[in-house]
Amino acid sequence: MPYTNLLFDLDGTLTDPKLGITKSVQYALDKMNIAVASLEELNKFIGPPLRVSFKDFYQLDEAQIEAAVDYYREYFSVTGLFENAVFPGVREMLDRLSSDPQMRLFIATSKAEVYAKQILEHYELSSYFEYICGSELDGARSAKAEIIGYLMENYNLDPDQTVMIGDRKHDIIGAHHQHIASIAVGFGYGCEEELTAEQPTHYVKSVEELSDFLSLNHQQVNPFIQLQL
Repeated sequence: MPYTNLLFDLDGTLTDPKLGITKSVQYALDKMNIAVASLEELNKFIGPPLRVSFKDFYQLDEAQIEAAVDYYREYFSVTGLFENAVFPGVREMLDRLSSDPQMRLFIATSKAEVYAKQILEHYELSSYFEYICGSELDGARSAKAEIIGYLMENYNLDPDQTVMIGDRKHDIIGAHHQHIASIAVGFGYGCEEELTAEQPTHYVKSVEELSDFLSLNHQQVNPFIQLQL
């Protein structure tokens, strides 16, 4: 059955948020008196829920996590939000997909929904999506499975026609949890080993491959992109 309900991750899938996220994390850690040698070591923060990352990567306790998140937002909400860029080819892909009346496009991101909406509006991408779904500022609905589940329930999405598209393992895990297909993209911040270990339904290496796969999906002409596991 062709995919007509397309759930897109945001960071690392449609946009490259590297500078804004890593500088915001660096700012927060500096406030916590934690030194960071370079921004590159903070790339691991791109994709997972922010609170989870602070806990997993720096073993912060609950009070420290909340303080770090507040510091992060001091920088991100003013500056880091727009230290971002749309990946080449994404706008053309969204034009192509949205021209098909059968396609329904959604955002499913662990980023706070209020920030996701601001970013997409700033880069004039918000009009492509039926709904932009993210986490709450208090951390509620931050797991990808919860976000996918919210969209499926509230927008009456048929699981057989729904696919999650993202660049980190959390996207694939969330899709498995909700029993839908997944497309792992190799042009974001998850390495191929991380992504294939979670057994996505499909794997693509570029925006162009993703665009072709989704456009041709209605005709079922996609064996060259099917991931063999």
